Amino acid sequence: MIKQNEEVKRGIYMLELPEAAVIAEQINRVLAGKKIENVTAAFSPNKFAWYNGKPEKYHQQLAGKKIEGALHYGGMIQVQVQDKMLVFSDGVKLTTHPDDSNLPKKHQLLVRFTDKSYLSASIQMYGGIICADTDDHDNDYYRVAVTKPDPLGPDFTPEYFLSLTGGSELKNKSAKFVIATEQRIPGLGNGVLQDILYNARIHPKRRWDSLSQTEVINLYESIRATLVEIIEQGGRNTEKDLFGKPGGYQTKMSKNTAGTKCVTCGTPIEKAAYMGGSVYFCSSCQKL
Repeated sequence: MIKQNEEVKRGIYMLELPEAAVIAEQINRVLAGKKIENVTAAFSPNKFAWYNGKPEKYHQQLAGKKIEGALHYGGMIQVQVQDKMLVFSDGVKLTTHPDDSNLPKKHQLLVRFTDKSYLSASIQMYGGIICADTDDHDNDYYRVAVTKPDPLGPDFTPEYFLSLTGGSELKNKSAKFVIATEQRIPGLGNGVLQDILYNARIHPKRRWDSLSQTEVINLYESIRATLVEIIEQGGRNTEKDLFGKPGGYQTKMSKNTAGTKCVTCGTPIEKAAYMGGSVYFCSSCQKL
């Protein structure tokens, strides 16, 4: 379907792990049990919107069935629709609507329920939508997200993290490259990476082989602690939830804080272009 980009342009919505977790929980809370009346797929042409199979058949596959619940795998959201599943990848913006008064003019998927409420899926930059049987795991990107350990689960141990990041081919790579590319940790992208690195006091451009084992373990702990904090606060304030509202987590290193003072030392937060996108850091707290 798609590969994980280094960075998302300003204003473009992207699902990363915390937002996927938050939205999956919201789907379970407000959409589970609803019956699908109509499905419109590929309404707005977008050459960077990927579908599996023929989108014009999605209505036939889903109409008359009930939403049973949702899970997240990395930055992907899987919605169970009885014997079918809908999977949304990182570039898909999901929004629930109580009626048809404020539906998006452009959308890649629109689901109408029998109570006349809606779920819309819109793609601004790129994104993928899977509608398939529940045992259809043949998409590589999806399969990696499903099979790799969840960063908040019991299998994501310090030993696993060290094995994941200890390859000789990564020694001269940067911290950003190692942590947020090539789906090493599905759902952990450039956006959420910024606060993870700040909390661990590691510069995004710092060479991986310059980190001590203690620093690597501190980074492992920062991944888990930062993700928990973001999820508990309903996602980042730079992204929106299922209801179109920004998350409650106040990002420390993002487009919202560039140029403001570091909360730890007062040094102005810097923004730099790097690896096709932007990184944010405190040059005092995060030494290069």
